[in-house]
Amino acid sequence: MSTTPDSAVRAYLDSHRDAFLDDLAEWLRIPSVSADPDRAPDVRRSAEWLAAKLTGTGFPTAEIWETEGDGLPAVFAEWPSGDPSAPTVLVYGHHDVQPAAREDGWHTDPFAPQILDGKLYARGAADDKGQVFFHTLGVRAHLAATGRTAPAVNLKLLIEGEEESGSPNFPALIEKHADRLACDAVIVSDTGMWSRGTPTVCTGMRGLTDCQIDLYGPDQDIHSGSFGGAVPNPATEAARLAAALHDADRRVAVPGFYDGVIELTGRERELFAELPFDEEEWLRTAHSHATLGEAGTTTLERLWARPTAEVNGIGGGYQGPGGKTIVPSTAQLKLSFRLVAGQDPAAVQQAVRDWVAAQLPPGIRHEITFWGATRPCLTPLDHPALQSVVRAMGRAFGQKIRFTREGGSGPAADLQDVLGAPVLFLGISVPSDGWHAPNEKVELDLLMKGVETAAHLWGDLAETWQRT
Repeated sequence: MSTTPDSAVRAYLDSHRDAFLDDLAEWLRIPSVSADPDRAPDVRRSAEWLAAKLTGTGFPTAEIWETEGDGLPAVFAEWPSGDPSAPTVLVYGHHDVQPAAREDGWHTDPFAPQILDGKLYARGAADDKGQVFFHTLGVRAHLAATGRTAPAVNLKLLIEGEEESGSPNFPALIEKHADRLACDAVIVSDTGMWSRGTPTVCTGMRGLTDCQIDLYGPDQDIHSGSFGGAVPNPATEAARLAAALHDADRRVAVPGFYDGVIELTGRERELFAELPFDEEEWLRTAHSHATLGEAGTTTLERLWARPTAEVNGIGGGYQGPGGKTIVPSTAQLKLSFRLVAGQDPAAVQQAVRDWVAAQLPPGIRHEITFWGATRPCLTPLDHPALQSVVRAMGRAFGQKIRFTREGGSGPAADLQDVLGAPVLFLGISVPSDGWHAPNEKVELDLLMKGVETAAHLWGDLAETWQRT
């Protein structure tokens, strides 16, 4: 649908590729590790570098946005189209990175980028600096190929500085600036594809809520011979809670847990089945020996489209060498719940509270602490903005684009909820890129496909969403 000439885009990319990679390498040298307080100045330096580079790209507005307290800065940029009928698109990504050190198992210095065999190795190469930065060359290629002086859409960027630390200040940041972030669609470039040979678009992410349950029995550890079997044992009750979490079909047994769940359609199941999924290979990646989950669902359905409950930790009583015959006074259970479209995290939290209270016997006191929540997000397959992403990727890759979801969770749902706009995912990373692991890298040919996709996307969106 877009009129952006493919040959003109590729010619522009060919002539600017080296300078683009030099700039990206310069940014990757900044160790913007948000989890390390000693690296806070580097995170700020990363934000300042990006803001300056966006100004050089042509964005008339590029600002550092501070977060609350001692939070780390985000970058906001804006480039109006000048066309009153143009849609407004917000690109989200992050410029902070995971910790990395040579002794972790890196073959090279993680903050000294190196290109080897067509791959750029550095912390942040894929997650997420490379995938943020391809938009800078993409928009320039879009302008060069179309002869425009401004993008075909009103283009905004919000590049967070705390994503790798759980985005503690992100909801407050977007609520504070909701007017300036207002948009018709959000493009998240912090995701990946199925594989090199199977380019895909993600259509949703699961939500998350997790908690700790503290159980209290006797006022102190007591003798198991003198008192055991006659008073409630908090460690036993923690184990009973864990065992009661699922029924015989591995469904979550918390009453009300599945309320509102949007079930997969037959078409969505067909699209999942089209993917070249090798379960044995997946098990090797998972370092596991068998699959197990909700009856009547496939592995991919369990990972992407079904809500889950997991025991993350269980403890209580004596943990030292040998035996100690006691009834312990306390025990703990840590649980996490992945949520899918249609579920309300607050409702799930209340359901868990009610379920725990109903399970415990007299004599066991308990406290439940939830650590916040992330809402799930899902884009319908027929959404026009999603179809624009698919067409743009198809032109760049020259093949059919398939669909996935993400089993994990992220801040995309905050953008969806606060801004009231659909979230689309545009990423070119592949599983072997090693996010959060030693020797993180990005495949340079795929990175340039991301640039090419972005160059085609803005024109396609403008034509699809032309207003009257």
